[in-house]
Amino acid sequence: MTRFSANLGFLWSGRPLVDAIHAAHDAGFDAVECHWPYDHDPAEVKAALDATGLAMLGLNTLRGDVDSGDNGLTALPGRRDEARMAIDHAIAYAGFINKPKIHVMAGFAEGMQAEACFVDNLRYATKAAKDITFLIEPLNQYDAPGYFLNHTDQARRVIESVGAANLKLMFDCYHVQIIEGDLTRRLKANLDIIGHIQFAGVPSRGRPDRGEIDYRHVFAHIAEMGYDAPLGAEYKPEDGDTDSSLGWMETLR
Repeated sequence: MTRFSANLGFLWSGRPLVDAIHAAHDAGFDAVECHWPYDHDPAEVKAALDATGLAMLGLNTLRGDVDSGDNGLTALPGRRDEARMAIDHAIAYAGFINKPKIHVMAGFAEGMQAEACFVDNLRYATKAAKDITFLIEPLNQYDAPGYFLNHTDQARRVIESVGAANLKLMFDCYHVQIIEGDLTRRLKANLDIIGHIQFAGVPSRGRPDRGEIDYRHVFAHIAEMGYDAPLGAEYKPEDGDTDSSLGWMETLR
């Protein structure tokens, strides 16, 4: 049976994180993950996780100055200190809540200098916390035009350049379908470097039982490959009501 993680960056996003964790448990999710939990007391978050028995699978590094257009710092030459502060902050927060995986956000950049910067900062991260798995995620050109990491082949090159066992690929089926398509072959080709899998409907990024992807087929393929970790539901409920959007859990589980 497929297990699911609720991404609380999008699901129950109008509730405080602690309340959202309890809502995910009540809805039958097997785990949770989030985007930027830093405004919430980690002791309260951990207490909610302990009370529900849910694991927090992942969180993101801070994006930087969002009002100025930042969407990550790690591949931005000239901002190394800020990038490493964001990494350190994520490591410290993760340490309070049983060390979930950390998605290290690259930011808007391009070129070899940006790649060298990204690799250097990722080496810093993977050495700073060898007991934490770090993730990098390609984002599609429509949702994040100009984002540095934009293809799974590029992600593999970066991961191999860093050369750390605790650096993996966040394979988001939504983004990869838009960027590359051919999902089942791309999953198989990257299984050796995948650290987490996410999903949403394409092209709307809405509930996964709508749109152009047959997730019954995709999830069966993932299971056949031997991947059995919870899959991250990172979608935006079309009407904003998470509870009314969860019918897919029965049909896709």
